[in-house]
Amino acid sequence: MRKLLRQVQIGRIVDAAVTTILLLVVSGVAIGQKPQPAPKSRPDVRLSEGRDRSTAEAQDAAISDKYATVFGAKIHYLEAGSGPVVILLHGLGGSTANWAPTIAPLAQKYRVIVPDQIGFGKSDKPMLNYRVGTLVDFLDGFYKQVGVEKASLVGNSLGGFTAAAFALAHPAKVDKLVLVDAAGFAVTGDLDPKVLNGLNASTRQQVRDLISLIFYNKAPFTSDAAVDAFLAGRVTSGDGYTVQRFIESIAHGEDVLDGKLGGIKHKALIIWGREDGLTPLAMGQRFNKEIAGSHLFIIEKCGHVPQLEKAAEFNAELMKFLGSGSSK
Repeated sequence: MRKLLRQVQIGRIVDAAVTTILLLVVSGVAIGQKPQPAPKSRPDVRLSEGRDRSTAEAQDAAISDKYATVFGAKIHYLEAGSGPVVILLHGLGGSTANWAPTIAPLAQKYRVIVPDQIGFGKSDKPMLNYRVGTLVDFLDGFYKQVGVEKASLVGNSLGGFTAAAFALAHPAKVDKLVLVDAAGFAVTGDLDPKVLNGLNASTRQQVRDLISLIFYNKAPFTSDAAVDAFLAGRVTSGDGYTVQRFIESIAHGEDVLDGKLGGIKHKALIIWGREDGLTPLAMGQRFNKEIAGSHLFIIEKCGHVPQLEKAAEFNAELMKFLGSGSSK
């Protein structure tokens, strides 16, 4: 029971070491096999079944790799398509690669913008006391730099926390809101420091523990090669300081959403993997209860990153929601 309680408490924080596995999933590299050369300018986007290859290549080629300067820091982002703006926000330890299977489908109808949030990916990593309020301020500055007045926000994990906090701080700048296995509620109970520190994985065992919570289908990620690749990604990502500051901020209860969600008046969709071990389904149900009029969509046999583990189902529900009615 104590072990289960700790897992739930871990879920109330966020995944801090998922990036490497996400990159492996996105690029389609088989664990234990020799990796194929990485794309030069953007993450690979898998072809949907029955999708015409020439059309896919044309769409993929239209994904632009760009930078904007916000508060003196360079923010890397991908952009594709035209139309109403949709911004995709990754989670802790993440990058634009987290949304690789989502970009091209959305770009058929929307202007899709996918930033590496400050401190992550290819964006600058200044020595700040990172907290969700930092991400909210940088997102506001990013809006101005890329010429966006209003956008629908789609956020996974820490990105969902940021999207909800931004909607509360800048309601006029948000059209629709999509929270995907989001963090954001205060941590309760006593947490073992070893468990907390494990979110910024620096040993093979910490990696194995995190993998067990991230995915429903764990089989591809249990080999020594997968664990080593994950740990190597943590070493080379350069975001360890950022991750640790966020862990400390959330553990201290900074910027939490408790008691605030009634202030969100936007049309909202909550997407959750039923088997998420990091942010349990009970959290998704709480978001659904506290955001008036929101809709909860549960994906079966799915963990913390449904946009990757169940991309087709995720994309279909997201497109359906974005294309529906008024934003309020």
